[in-house]
Amino acid sequence: MSTPHADQDPVRRPIEELEKTLKREIYQARNIQNRLLNGKKPTLSDGEITGKSIPARVIGGDYFDFYTLPEGTIRIVIGDVMGKGIPAAMLMILTRGAFRSAAGKTKTPGETLTAMNQALYEDFRSLSSFVTVFCADWNPATNEFVYANAGHTLPLLLKANKEVKEVPKLNGVMLGGLYGQTYEERRIHIEAGDKVFFYTDGIIEAENKNGVQFTRDRLIDVLLSHPAQSVTEMEQSVIDAVQAFTEGMPQKDDITMVIVRAGYGIQGCSRETVTSVEPSKVGNQHE
Repeated sequence: MSTPHADQDPVRRPIEELEKTLKREIYQARNIQNRLLNGKKPTLSDGEITGKSIPARVIGGDYFDFYTLPEGTIRIVIGDVMGKGIPAAMLMILTRGAFRSAAGKTKTPGETLTAMNQALYEDFRSLSSFVTVFCADWNPATNEFVYANAGHTLPLLLKANKEVKEVPKLNGVMLGGLYGQTYEERRIHIEAGDKVFFYTDGIIEAENKNGVQFTRDRLIDVLLSHPAQSVTEMEQSVIDAVQAFTEGMPQKDDITMVIVRAGYGIQGCSRETVTSVEPSKVGNQHE
């Protein structure tokens, strides 16, 4: 008696069809995520801005976004959901929705993070998850830079004089970590030619075949090696450096970055201030 070919096996055929359907839908989800993450960037008459996200798997849990406010200020967000792959990607979509909703209704980054935390808290708590987020308002006309932090890595400030340092320290609880959390804000002024480099830890924790990590110091070396590059050129230089360092090793974590270059704008002050945003200002209290 002859044995049916694999493609004629009545048991195997439905499994193969299901596998093809799942693969097709996963790649459709990847295309949707790519469009949402790497879509249209703000158009600027002065200065530059760019962003890039590379998932470790087919889809990932890192997130960045730009939201242009009515007066021309750009609200920037970068986030890292706990975990990787499809579960993290689903939570990333929740985070994006919360940011888009909050950005249009709140006045400052601190208010935005407060509103996002209130919106996300119950879902993230029920799933035992969280997301770190850094949110900033950059006014290209004045180069005023106001930011709030929910447990995320601080951006690096690459000065036009080739000095690199973190933006002034500001801590905050990750979103989903504590309901009713308030988020302080810090306000600085960046000079013409300065670049602000936002990133997730997938860059500095990338490993080579010996288990050695790329590290923040290597990232800073890359930034200092290309101070005159455009933001898109610098973005590619970082990607190339990480790929050269890892020597083809599988990517373990999502890699995401946002780069801002200040234009000449209007001269402003260099004053720093810290303020706190109460949850009651952006939504109803938790009952």
